[in-house]
Amino acid sequence: MSALSKLALALSVVFMFSLLPFNSSVVQAADSDITTSDDEEKFKERLSELADFFVSEGLDINERLQDSRFELYEDIGDRFRNSAERRTVSLDEYKGMLGFADKKSKISGFIEKNKAQLEKAEDEYGIPRYVIAAIIGIESDYGRNIGSHNPFNAYASMYAVDYRADFAKAQLKELILFVERNNIDVYDLKSSYAGAMTFAQFIPYSLNKWFVGDDIFDMDNNIMSVGNYLAYFKNITGSVDRAVFRYNPSELYTSAVMALAAEAEAML
Repeated sequence: MSALSKLALALSVVFMFSLLPFNSSVVQAADSDITTSDDEEKFKERLSELADFFVSEGLDINERLQDSRFELYEDIGDRFRNSAERRTVSLDEYKGMLGFADKKSKISGFIEKNKAQLEKAEDEYGIPRYVIAAIIGIESDYGRNIGSHNPFNAYASMYAVDYRADFAKAQLKELILFVERNNIDVYDLKSSYAGAMTFAQFIPYSLNKWFVGDDIFDMDNNIMSVGNYLAYFKNITGSVDRAVFRYNPSELYTSAVMALAAEAEAML
């Protein structure tokens, strides 16, 4: 075959190949695999770094990280960034996302059922029973919803994806201290995606500092604990509503709690 014939054959092959359909999904899938692999490697490195930190603190989390129940919440940063407090622009919209009307319909029954303990908390801590009830209503629907996540997974995931990593590490340490002191399997606990637990939705630091009683699933203990927490910050801030703001630093949240408390007081 002459050199000219070889060149013509090569050009025809190139032309025929250019007519073949381009499957972008194959390329995208390959890119996705590379990204996933890179992310997984980064997560492993971060978790190894976290485990080393705990060893330096005299605590070992390796067994928990290797437990079959360990789960990495890769989207946890987005969960925080897309929280109701950040997405809503008005109090009415925020109330709708909280199910405010439903919580309003339930609060009088909750207060009547727990009247004695709410009065005890009010007398001891100087926090209106209606505010305590409103917080428990908004936080856990009066104990009906304590979350579907696991706090260990939540905080380890926050560290792995490098979202509020210092906060996550500190809370994870508080969590380990809490479960070891109380002889609890950390994977038996349920929390919000933010790692908040119990009917009062306390993060680990708050559990260790302000929770009253041993049983975190006892409603009487949760009522007293909310009162204890708010009393501490009322003493610092000078008012109940500013103490509520410390519970969740959102003006929308504070307004919703105080509005629900006012509705309860008006009904009772």
